[in-house]
Amino acid sequence: MKDDVYKLISQCKLAVVSTINRSGKPESALVGIAVTPELEIIFDTVTSSRKYDNIIHHPNISMVVGWDNETTVQYEGIAEVLDNDASADNYREIYFETWPDGRGRFETWPGLVYIKVTPKWVRYSNFNVPAIIEELIF
Repeated sequence: MKDDVYKLISQCKLAVVSTINRSGKPESALVGIAVTPELEIIFDTVTSSRKYDNIIHHPNISMVVGWDNETTVQYEGIAEVLDNDASADNYREIYFETWPDGRGRFETWPGLVYIKVTPKWVRYSNFNVPAIIEELIF
């Protein structure tokens, strides 16, 4: 099932990410994503965004990936801001493979950061016949 989830996420370039603000209220945003074979999701944002502040204070987030053809992934995980070390460079390269224009943003956008989300719970749902609904817990 992990391979099916990876395949679906890698075919999707967008996801809705939901975070919790300092008042405990939910906030959602559409983001461009990339994924590793370990199902870690990478996206970029700026430090002036609501999602950045929310992740700093509440790193537990949820995401929805895919919705075409009644196939989707619900995803819960722990978000972290990537540092500027070799490991972070590897994650950024994965992101740049999906979003080549991201390299230009990385070099020019003030306050741009990359977020890595480590999965904790994933549900793959395909409502075509025969329907498949599978959960993965990490």
